[in-house]
Amino acid sequence: MKQSADPVRRIAVVSHGDPDVIAGAVARLEAICAACGVEIVEGYDADLAVVLGGDGTMLRALHRFLGSDVPVIGVNFGRVGFLSAMGPEAMEEGLKRAFTGERQVVELPTLEVDVDGIEAVAINDAVCATSAIGRMVELAWSVGGEDLGIQPCDGVICATSTGSTAYNLSSGGPVLVWGLDAMAVTFVSPHSLHARPLVVPRGLELVIRNETHNLAVKAIADGMPIGELAEGREARVRLGEQRGLLALLPEMTFFHRYRETFAS
Repeated sequence: MKQSADPVRRIAVVSHGDPDVIAGAVARLEAICAACGVEIVEGYDADLAVVLGGDGTMLRALHRFLGSDVPVIGVNFGRVGFLSAMGPEAMEEGLKRAFTGERQVVELPTLEVDVDGIEAVAINDAVCATSAIGRMVELAWSVGGEDLGIQPCDGVICATSTGSTAYNLSSGGPVLVWGLDAMAVTFVSPHSLHARPLVVPRGLELVIRNETHNLAVKAIADGMPIGELAEGREARVRLGEQRGLLALLPEMTFFHRYRETFAS
């Protein structure tokens, strides 16, 4: 995490697709920019990307600006808004503070996913799951080249610190603090008393092989299908080289958001 004191001169805007969700928000943002002398631009020629939406819109923006120097800051117009820096009621004050340099940037690890030669990058998680409702699958798995056996289950989640509070958390996986350079491996509804979530550091690759007879396994990255694993086919997941840049107000730490969202 690093503090930034550079003033913002140009912003890009990423908004929720439903105009009713962000009613009036764009006009408010334009007024804030006019008062602060900030220009709204397209593409990557921006100092900061402002998101008007929820966590889904934040995820889309983080993907869009991967590989650039543009941090993403969110105003929550969604339900949970765990990645957002402020709520709609604090938009004017919060963005003015961020524009003048009162902000910090957290580097978020990504995942590189390879499914039969088809590659994808995930900011939240990669999932291999049953393609038939009510049918369990048998997944062989290994970490760092070491075999860990075959697990009957409904699927497996590999989550970054960003995604650890999403599907991973609801499946009983561990919460990883933002920026932690590791991934959580959590089985979904395992048919075993011995399947425990595992936290894996950078440099060790997770390999999932479908051992289910006559049933394909779906492979998904950040909710988007990558492909299917037929019997005997593998998916490979590892921490990636790219990092998402999440901008926050100084007081909006991971633990603040965690307490506000999950402990109240």
